[in-house]
Amino acid sequence: MSQEIPYKIYLTEDEMPTAWYNMRADMKNKPAPLLNPGTLKPMAAEELYPVFCEELVKQELDDTTKFFEIPEEIRNFYKMYRPSPLVRAYCLEKKLDTPAKIYYKFEGNNTSGSHKLNSAIAQAYYAKKQGLKGVTTETGAGQWGTALSMACSYFDLDCKVYMVKVSYEQKPFRREVMRTYGASVTPSPSETTNVGRKILAAHPGTTGSLGCAISEAVEVAVSTPGYRYVLGSVLNQVLLHQSVIGLETKAALDKYGIKPDMIIGCAGGGSNLGGLIAPFMGEKLRGEADYRIIAVEPASCPSFTRGKYAYDFCDTGMVCPLAKMYTLGSDFIPAPNHAGGLRYHGMSSTLSQLYDDGFMEARSVKQTEVFEAAETFARVEGILPAPESSHAIKAAIDEAMKCKETGEEKTIVFGLTGTGYFDLVAYEKFHNGEMSDYVPTDDELAASLAKLPKV
Repeated sequence: MSQEIPYKIYLTEDEMPTAWYNMRADMKNKPAPLLNPGTLKPMAAEELYPVFCEELVKQELDDTTKFFEIPEEIRNFYKMYRPSPLVRAYCLEKKLDTPAKIYYKFEGNNTSGSHKLNSAIAQAYYAKKQGLKGVTTETGAGQWGTALSMACSYFDLDCKVYMVKVSYEQKPFRREVMRTYGASVTPSPSETTNVGRKILAAHPGTTGSLGCAISEAVEVAVSTPGYRYVLGSVLNQVLLHQSVIGLETKAALDKYGIKPDMIIGCAGGGSNLGGLIAPFMGEKLRGEADYRIIAVEPASCPSFTRGKYAYDFCDTGMVCPLAKMYTLGSDFIPAPNHAGGLRYHGMSSTLSQLYDDGFMEARSVKQTEVFEAAETFARVEGILPAPESSHAIKAAIDEAMKCKETGEEKTIVFGLTGTGYFDLVAYEKFHNGEMSDYVPTDDELAASLAKLPKV
């Protein structure tokens, strides 16, 4: 495909993308390569094939192809819930009495309840195309596991999910949706894997983390014939698939001649944020336009705002490749709060490079502030937002209130990644005054960062 053709040619009449956009192709400073933890040399495709599907490895390592055509079977699946709505939050604007114009891209209008299905169906498709029997994965709050179980059911693949233990216990209904779609769900860390037993011995009574769950899922994938591991965030391939969010958002705004001043997204591993900002960041990288791009993360797991930009293991068990990213250390295990899926110790290498180069900014917000924003939004906009999404809502409200103070009519776009109807335990704790604002100390972070690999 020609690299010079603008993204608009890859939109159908109903503004649904027919190709994914790879913003790495427009980056002058490319993300640092994955390293083999044994040799500390860049990972070759052949080294990744035992872990990931072959076509996904090619997407993961490709820094030059600007557009990847979306296979027809995936586009047909997308038609069940895409294009997703871009909504102007008139009622929220009125509630805040702000001159700001606020828009949100709503990704919760599918059974998985989040944006995760955009990549899940793609990864399941490539697994099926390769002739695999099944896949393994991790999930934090459960959105990714739910989405993948749906995608695997569609393509008749087995799905083994390792769910962060605290979420497994807090969100039993999310677990049951996965089981309804045929997935097996194991709380992580568990006694079912070697790495799980090792983590439990080192951290007795731990409530788990995404890093722990990744280690277990990878171990099972590489030791089970006919299986591969798939990941719901962080990886370049995932940001590629999620670019449908940003492409649709930009197409809708362009149609009405609207240019946003800022784009805001919650940040855990980077899937939603990377997808939402993709075409806008592309314009910024090419010097065609400028935007404020804001990543919002939980103060309890602040990889951007308090982490170190360095090579680190992608998982707590240290069995995965090393990635250069903003990280709190693979040994860091967040407090058992309700930040949902935003509990990963690191950040996408692509987004980390963009942040380090100054193309975007980041801030962290506390848990109770996030739920206050979620409640404000729910009461006027009619959608109960997921805790993850509510980090972006909090920042959007803050920016809108600044506009009220200055009188500026700025246009704000944020990503509403999904719904919070499986997060009612968190809402209950917030309403009962039982929610705390845990923030790790400098000493705690220093202890974890001290264990970074020497690269």
